[in-house]
Amino acid sequence: MKKLILSALAIAALTFTACETDDDVAGPATGGDDANLIGNITESRTLDSNVSYVLSGPVFVKDGATLTIPAGTTITANAGGTDVYLLVERGGRIVADGTASAPIRFTSTSQTPAAWGGVIINGNAFISGQNAQGQNEAGTEVNAGILFGGDNDTEDSGILDYVIIEYTGARIDGDAEHNGLTLNGVGSGTTLSNIWIANGDDDAIEFFGGSVNASNIFVLNAKDDMFDVTQGYRGTLTNLYGVREGDYNAVTSDPRGIEADGNLDGNSPSDNTQSDFTVNNVTIINGGSSTDFSDLIKVRRGATATITNALASTVGTATASDFIDLEDTKGDATAATSIEATAGGTADGADIKNAPGATVTVTTANAGTDASLFAWTGYIF
Repeated sequence: MKKLILSALAIAALTFTACETDDDVAGPATGGDDANLIGNITESRTLDSNVSYVLSGPVFVKDGATLTIPAGTTITANAGGTDVYLLVERGGRIVADGTASAPIRFTSTSQTPAAWGGVIINGNAFISGQNAQGQNEAGTEVNAGILFGGDNDTEDSGILDYVIIEYTGARIDGDAEHNGLTLNGVGSGTTLSNIWIANGDDDAIEFFGGSVNASNIFVLNAKDDMFDVTQGYRGTLTNLYGVREGDYNAVTSDPRGIEADGNLDGNSPSDNTQSDFTVNNVTIINGGSSTDFSDLIKVRRGATATITNALASTVGTATASDFIDLEDTKGDATAATSIEATAGGTADGADIKNAPGATVTVTTANAGTDASLFAWTGYIF
């Protein structure tokens, strides 16, 4: 999906284990060995906010089980690359319901480089595909044998509220990677709000199909895309805020603020259920001077986007190849696409590649997202 700036030596150094562990973990957390999270959660389990948990390998929340994480809990992932991540499977649920004063934190033993696989949620909602709507499914990037997508567009995979996910990013291969938060076919019954994804080594948040809505999402220093949608995503995103600081570099050749595909990688232009999504209020700030943004906003490959109150900026010597780009060799954005945006800082608001019939309105009136929504993170804007 991404063109990686990665040496052959670095690729060869990565190890990917495609199989699940056979170890089952269930029951209440009591400290000691129970503080080590690895394996299959087959029965509902509630963690203890007073325990320092270690994610030491892949954890799979299985169909019928719920993992409940109380406010104030910290889970530290070992720097195990593609072998360390949390995956909620179809029919499983995660309830990570933090508060502004006691957020839930997923962090890592390594900050430089970021080196764990992040949080992945698989649902039963519609995704794009050759079959009729509700009849398509696909394999998870980390393990193709674990499927997502289905016929329940309103399914409920749980709650993420006041959650911090930091120092993520691991290469599966040259075309696939772990993001900070990956939403695979997640339905609209799921709650995603007040999430801070910081210092990740690839995309911050990516939606592969599904209809889940999300609000108040803050991305700091993503080395690839800040907000990525693909494979038939059809939800509404409200109050997005993305920042790349001056000393943070890209790991791919085409980092973007928003990247939107209608179908997976533009390889199936005739798919049913293409991406048709809405963004209300978004701020994108590229302050990283070492690697140009490819585009501040990119919509392509059969996607339909309705974006209102967008403020996209470059700061200082940072640049972007395009302010808004709706064209692609594998297919443009649809004619129903509508974007209202303001260029901030040194961004060139006239640098637009439009698609036939699409509407792009550039004014000075858009203020983007209110940064005070993220005061709970402690970040100084």
